[in-house]
Amino acid sequence: MDPLTHALASYTLKRAAFPRVPRSVTLAILIAGTIADLDALSAYFGPSTFLTFSRTYLHSLAAALLLGVLATLPFVFRKADATKPLPPRAIIFAAAFSAAVLHLLPDLFQSAGIELFWPFSSRRFATDWLAHFDLWMMAIFLAGVLLPALSGLVTEEIGARSKGPRGKLGASLALAAVILYLVARFVLHGNALAALESRTYRGELPRRVAAFAESSSPFRWHGIVETERAIYEVEVAVGPSANFDPDSATVAYKPESSAALDAARDTAVARRFLQAARFPKARVEKTLQGYQVVLRDFPYGRDANSGRYVEALLNTDPSGKILSEELAWIPAPKGS
Repeated sequence: MDPLTHALASYTLKRAAFPRVPRSVTLAILIAGTIADLDALSAYFGPSTFLTFSRTYLHSLAAALLLGVLATLPFVFRKADATKPLPPRAIIFAAAFSAAVLHLLPDLFQSAGIELFWPFSSRRFATDWLAHFDLWMMAIFLAGVLLPALSGLVTEEIGARSKGPRGKLGASLALAAVILYLVARFVLHGNALAALESRTYRGELPRRVAAFAESSSPFRWHGIVETERAIYEVEVAVGPSANFDPDSATVAYKPESSAALDAARDTAVARRFLQAARFPKARVEKTLQGYQVVLRDFPYGRDANSGRYVEALLNTDPSGKILSEELAWIPAPKGS
């Protein structure tokens, strides 16, 4: 999820569950709820570092627990001030830890995946319910923050007194609306998967399918279908009157097995790349020295959290002996 939505979610959580904490604690909540996205800066240190750190260590429950502790520490050593009393340390920890966990949930519901149980497991979890930038979720959080503020201005103008902390009701309703939205996304995602699995593709049955969320509408999904010989990319519409045409899919055929491809897949670089890839697609090209094998995640250009996409480049001699191997950024399309 984009950093702005994470910040709005953390502030909404603060208003709904911890409405009376002072500004210093609010700042700690916002930091705990957004700081995990610092791992996106790993892109500036190269593709290998990016694959190692992006949505891995900081996007885990262990990191959320550590962030909760770190956010609480400044208040443990802070001198008591009778004019500005602080809430109990347990409340501060609970608020910061809750914000850190809330950061993980939207990212878990996307397609890039997070290593939720690091350091005990390096498995990435992804449900594919949400797009990286979800307009609807951002709109819900914005409404939960802004509408109570506008309502408060009107209340003050007419001289009425508000009951309870300002913004708590609006924030609570926003969180409830987000839960309902996620349930709807879950149901529609299941419908999209069922549509993909129920068809044949050029005479072949699906081996694996995935439906990636579109930001503009929860009724449109980007389908990926893997068969024995190919990978298909197709738009899927769900709803009462939606029609799905598998013949409109774009096809990318898998390369034939070869010594170069088998050797490339067995390298450390390929194994590192395949650990993060959802639908890896190989391309084998003849070169002067032998062959070049290119591995990309299909479709490599959708729903990435940094705008940068990684490929594995492996060169072999004619017999399949590895000459070089590296992770590289996929070049931007011409004219972009």
